[in-house]
Amino acid sequence: MRQGFGFLDEKRMILAAEILRLARRYEDAETVMEARRRAAYAALAAAVERHGLDALELHPVPAKAPALPQIRFAKFLGVPVKTSEPWRISDMPTSEAFDGSPEAAECRAAFARWLETTLEAGMLAGNLERLGREYRRVERRAKALENVLLPEVEASLKRVTEQLDVMDQEEAVGVRIAGAKRKAGAS
Repeated sequence: MRQGFGFLDEKRMILAAEILRLARRYEDAETVMEARRRAAYAALAAAVERHGLDALELHPVPAKAPALPQIRFAKFLGVPVKTSEPWRISDMPTSEAFDGSPEAAECRAAFARWLETTLEAGMLAGNLERLGREYRRVERRAKALENVLLPEVEASLKRVTEQLDVMDQEEAVGVRIAGAKRKAGAS
């Protein structure tokens, strides 16, 4: 049980370190995502100012659908985690717009860059959730071992040891008495 507790405690520490590492990456990704969101909204405002909302809606989408992100599945201490290659959709070619402008092109590219960062942030958030769930499960088990089972086993071992000591003393007394009777009978 002590070895099991040691294993769970070590797993708990490794999970905590990984959660902290991913949390820092998520904060960085969230900062980038928020900056790109603001840039996309600013680009949208500039494009709407130039073309108007109705005309901007007529601008074409990319000529072909972007390739799906390449998501890889792995396990970290038995917990499924997801990673992917950077998803690049901001440089996708588009059809010619009837009324193209740098503002519309920048708006399209800005929203694509924002979308690219949401994939990484979403995967990091999912990984954090799964690792946090595993950490709580390991924490519960480690605390149960540490605070309930190990003290019970140690108390039981103490009682058994005390009983064995009493039995050893009784046996030693019995051996002495038998030895004394033998000496008395031989004399």
